[in-house]
Amino acid sequence: MSNPKSKTFLADLIRKYMPTREQMAQNKYLAPIAHRFLTPELWRFTRRSVPRGVALGIFAGFIIPVGQIFLAAFMALPARANVPLSALVTFITNPFTFPFWAWFANRLGAFILKVDLGVTGGAAQEEMASGRWAWLIEMFEGVGVTVLVTIFGFIVLAVVGAAIGYLVAGFVWRFIVASKRRRRLRAMERRLDERLAEGTE
Repeated sequence: MSNPKSKTFLADLIRKYMPTREQMAQNKYLAPIAHRFLTPELWRFTRRSVPRGVALGIFAGFIIPVGQIFLAAFMALPARANVPLSALVTFITNPFTFPFWAWFANRLGAFILKVDLGVTGGAAQEEMASGRWAWLIEMFEGVGVTVLVTIFGFIVLAVVGAAIGYLVAGFVWRFIVASKRRRRLRAMERRLDERLAEGTE
């Protein structure tokens, strides 16, 4: 059974490319809590759930490089955010965009920390390689960045990006709703004018 047509083009587009509630319920990682995050409330597009979904999706996409969809779904529960939207937005980081974001996070982290990568990068990397973060170094070495500074940059991107995403999504959603309302009012005015014109004939 196909999804009913939504009130906005954005919601229709998201539903077209996102898995259904039933498909997500069958996922082995989400199955234990499927009865909670599959409630209709978390799949509605409202002025509150949409910005929260965007913010959580951006945060999850930047804070961890893999498994972002599952993290976004888990966080959507207490935040009452839109589940499909939060999952979709996590694709801001993917195998194609990750090298760019890793480079940008590295530059951002170096700028904020005022780190001279040529002087301190090697020492920071050796320090992290000796501890439990060694697996992160192996992952980041593929794109040739200094791990410590890059991780910090990703944390900043996750927090700041989520805040910006929340504000932008809220503005866009209000604009879409307002535009739809104006179109509905204009259509009502046209129908009223037509009826008045017919009545004067």
